[in-house]
Amino acid sequence: MKKVPITVKGAEKLREELAHLKSVVRPRIIAAIAEARAHGDLKENAEYHAAREQQGFSEGRIKEIEAKLSNCQIIDVTKLNHVDGKVVFGATVELEDLDTEQVVCYQIVGEDEADIKEGRISITSPIARALVGKHEEDVVTVKAPGGDREYEIRAVKYV
Repeated sequence: MKKVPITVKGAEKLREELAHLKSVVRPRIIAAIAEARAHGDLKENAEYHAAREQQGFSEGRIKEIEAKLSNCQIIDVTKLNHVDGKVVFGATVELEDLDTEQVVCYQIVGEDEADIKEGRISITSPIARALVGKHEEDVVTVKAPGGDREYEIRAVKYV
């Protein structure tokens, strides 16, 4: 099975969510099911059915997170050697759009961690694919849905 790359922060967030689901959410749902059962007839017990539905969602999410963690390769970019100025998975890249002179900063992360509002782009995105393997001061052409864009790599950080 193919290992999916994930940053240390991304793996930690998944572990925290998993711990929360197992130690807080699961016991709360179990208590709600027990309380609803105490009310009697389960056929017409909306509280019981709602709690069972929540349990299904919660257990599904637990299984999903466990699968992701078992199939991921955690990459700590701060411990990579010989990458001076090279764009790699986990690197934070400062770019200048050569047309608009607008400066943007992105961290290249795994698909599950991507959040454009927080400046994290997926390794599978067009811009990340164009950047990986390039160095500071290189000019890259990104084939975006809206047309080709040219960016200059101003800085690469490994935080």
